[in-house]
Amino acid sequence: MTDHLAKFAPAAPLGVLPRAPLRLSCVVPAHNEEANLEGFLRALVQAVQALTPDFEIVVVNDGSRDGTHDVAVRLAQELPLRYIALSRNFGKEAALSAGVDHARGNAVLLIDADFQHPLEMLPQMHSLWQSGYDMVYGVIADRGAESGTKRVGTNVFYRLMNAGNRVKIPPNAGDFRWMDRQVVDALKALPERNRFMKGLYAWVGFKTVALPFVPLDRAGGESSFNLWRLFSLAMQGLTSFSTLPLRVWSVVGGLIALVALLYGVVITVDTAINGADLAGWPTLAAGIMLFSGVQLMSIGILGEYIGRIYEEVKQRPTYLVARDEDHSPLSDKRGSKQP
Repeated sequence: MTDHLAKFAPAAPLGVLPRAPLRLSCVVPAHNEEANLEGFLRALVQAVQALTPDFEIVVVNDGSRDGTHDVAVRLAQELPLRYIALSRNFGKEAALSAGVDHARGNAVLLIDADFQHPLEMLPQMHSLWQSGYDMVYGVIADRGAESGTKRVGTNVFYRLMNAGNRVKIPPNAGDFRWMDRQVVDALKALPERNRFMKGLYAWVGFKTVALPFVPLDRAGGESSFNLWRLFSLAMQGLTSFSTLPLRVWSVVGGLIALVALLYGVVITVDTAINGADLAGWPTLAAGIMLFSGVQLMSIGILGEYIGRIYEEVKQRPTYLVARDEDHSPLSDKRGSKQP
């Protein structure tokens, strides 16, 4: 796969300073990954050791209900691992935020524990980072293995997200990415609680480059994402980074008002010519139902945005840590571990 992707490698950006020696933090969110976690972490260690001896793995247990906790605690005794257990399932966006917040390296790798993100791409990501790119992200090149409903929904989502939006989110870009420390610090500085990470990656900017890849099959277990959770994530993204739904319903309301005005003129002219009668009750009933439905949908969309505001003003933390077992070898220049 590395040879296949090499032809997509872009040229290095101009006028960049040499990078400091790599100290890599690998952030691995885990939710019910008992079947995959040990094999994946050992494979990840082997892949990263070929790049640098200075690295840590930050495993974030997002409220797993299987044996993920026991596996991570055991591996923390023998691998360069920092194990963070959240107090409950806060969702992948929160788990990623927790990992980013606790990463100490001058570069951070976000990667899933299910083997779907190919480890063979890490040397190319490292090379692009060294050449001056601040963020290297994977883009799914082929969604042929996904259901037709998911593919159509994904395409519609990205079209809506990027329609009239100054910050463009790359279609089919996921959480598989390599980030420089300045990108990580920028993400940590953002104060919002409802975090749609794909949008935040695009919003912070910096020198970025995409690498296409084909997701591998899960080594074990089942994905915790279903259509309802994907729909909820899409709604979170739309209401966090786009005002398009509000604008659409403003236009729809204006068009309906214009049609109603024209229809009123037609009725007035017809009554003046032909006189009044009792016809038209079915049309009136259908019109009332149509406008009622449009109003309820509009209120629902407004409610989504108001709900986001409500969540933000409460200022509750994005996640809560129940256990932090730190066996990371990374330390600052003074020789003590960073906070």
